[in-house]
Amino acid sequence: MNQVLVGVDIGGTAIKMALLRRDGAMLGKTMEATPVADGEDGIVQKVAEMMDLLLDGQGLQRGDAAGIGVGVPGTVDAQNGIVREAVNLNWKSPVHLRDKLAAATGLPVAVENDANTATLGERWQGAGQGARDMVMITLGTGVGGGIICNGQIVEGVNGIAGEIGHISMAPEGGPLCNCGKTGCLETYASATAFIRAGCEAAASGVSPALAELLANKVDIKARDVLEAAKAGDPGAAAIVEQAGLYLGLALSHLAILLNPSRLIIGGGVAAAGEFLLAKVRQSFRHFVPFPYVIASTEILPATLGNDAGMIGAAWLILSQTQHEPGDAEARLD
Repeated sequence: MNQVLVGVDIGGTAIKMALLRRDGAMLGKTMEATPVADGEDGIVQKVAEMMDLLLDGQGLQRGDAAGIGVGVPGTVDAQNGIVREAVNLNWKSPVHLRDKLAAATGLPVAVENDANTATLGERWQGAGQGARDMVMITLGTGVGGGIICNGQIVEGVNGIAGEIGHISMAPEGGPLCNCGKTGCLETYASATAFIRAGCEAAASGVSPALAELLANKVDIKARDVLEAAKAGDPGAAAIVEQAGLYLGLALSHLAILLNPSRLIIGGGVAAAGEFLLAKVRQSFRHFVPFPYVIASTEILPATLGNDAGMIGAAWLILSQTQHEPGDAEARLD
């Protein structure tokens, strides 16, 4: 039996890759810059080269790998291994990634949206272990998410189920989102939102701490807003309070619709930990009308960090080798 699983997380700036055993133990990992300028073929070649080096470092060859699981930041037809669009990779037309990577490596390949692979990773080896119904929300440059119901990832008819960042928080108005609409959750709770709101608070003078950074010509980052809020800066605190309010509201909608046992929050902004999570839980309790749903739903921080996507991508291969494709029992049990 092939010994190892290859998990790949392709991002707009970096490709992260890990080798895992079938029990989920990580044997090694690596990261290199994504050659976006080289197009889809250049990225495929880079993945193949990285895999060979990683395998060689463990004294292994391609034949020792069961396959390659890949997470991609875009709209994915997981069943056919096609990336319909990936803006961060400059893929504006469909890319048959599964077939291209399989041809380049001679190995089985599975492709999935990167938020879904992160969700699968947390369910297999992280904060979601044991949960058959869970939702993960990632707070990074944008807001992403993945949904697992009855042990299976939810894809949706077009493969975009879990786009939690585009739940509308404001029926009219609100900040402009990258999707072209206004008032999306992403415009209130992402790192990009924190930076925008932080700059506005600095310019208006309601945040003395952030205004000082601006005066010193220092670019305001999301962590600056969080640190200022923790230190009691009123403008920064208002930004974090608003993010907590809207996150709790969005999670209350998910809890009523899906009734998951766990809502897991990850991503860079989630590094704020309990300082943010406490506000999210308070908002969640306020908006959920059913006490038994509040009692049965845990809101937890993700535990795998940047490794979640690689681990979840590797699980895609594990699930295929344990069960026939399409088998209803190929679940995260």
